[in-house]
Amino acid sequence: MTPEEVFRRLVDSVAAGRYAGLAELYAEQTDVRHPMHPERPEPLRSRDELRAHFGGGEDAQEDPVVRFEAVDVVVHRTEDPEVIVGEFAYLGTVAGSDESFRVPCVFVLRVRDGEIVESRDYVDHAAMAKARERIGEITREPEGSGAAS
Repeated sequence: MTPEEVFRRLVDSVAAGRYAGLAELYAEQTDVRHPMHPERPEPLRSRDELRAHFGGGEDAQEDPVVRFEAVDVVVHRTEDPEVIVGEFAYLGTVAGSDESFRVPCVFVLRVRDGEIVESRDYVDHAAMAKARERIGEITREPEGSGAAS
């Protein structure tokens, strides 16, 4: 697959909850970072770590709160044929309401031989957490931080 095909499969599969097999889009040794995540997690460096990140390789259970899709997808090619920049947004609705949400994203991928070897995923995690009614999970103080209540 081309870098663009890998990118599109990744974002469409995440939106559809098709997590089984997502780790296979990545090289065995990789470097995936989420620089905008509020908890600043460690990089994911292997296919096994990505499999765990994607729920153990099982398709996601249908989310009772939100449904979303990737929209406004634009892929920018670079001078390096392995590297693309994908801009898009996850656009969705909150179940049981007319409330909609938009989560802007930019992924910078290096794809070699059809596998992601490096990725920087810039996602508005707060917007996604708010849509999923889980905003408290990313805005609370870490345990042991010494913050007064």
